[in-house]
Amino acid sequence: MPDRLPAERYRPCVAALLQNAAGMILICERRDFAESWQFPQGGIDAGESPREALVRELMEETSLPVGSYEIKTERVGYRYHFPERHRKRGEFVGQEQVYFLCRFLGPESLLNLETSHPEFRRWKWILPHEFDLRWLPEFKRGVYQKVLRDFFEVELP
Repeated sequence: MPDRLPAERYRPCVAALLQNAAGMILICERRDFAESWQFPQGGIDAGESPREALVRELMEETSLPVGSYEIKTERVGYRYHFPERHRKRGEFVGQEQVYFLCRFLGPESLLNLETSHPEFRRWKWILPHEFDLRWLPEFKRGVYQKVLRDFFEVELP
């Protein structure tokens, strides 16, 4: 009997599309890669719901407390694979994300990236169609295209 291949395992994650009153979305530049911009995101811990993970990740990465945003909608099933060189035996083959569209209630003075474990060096607001896929590693681009299409009806090349 042939050996069964292990099922592909994806790390469960959340990502935040934080939108201000002008319709702009928050993106943050990674601390470890200059000119690499993304949405706040992170893993879902054991025993944690996606909404609980969202609240924790926004606090950990941007210092935004509950009450400074409201969740408008969420969508599941966004997946990407890690390149082979980033994988270790027995670990995740990629990430599966739950995306949350949140309305930012402000003020901007609450945004603070100097957290206990900073991941980002700066932040800015952009319109969804202004997102540049070249800010991302190639393996994440397809998910961002789908997310921007699904949430904002924006088609990126």
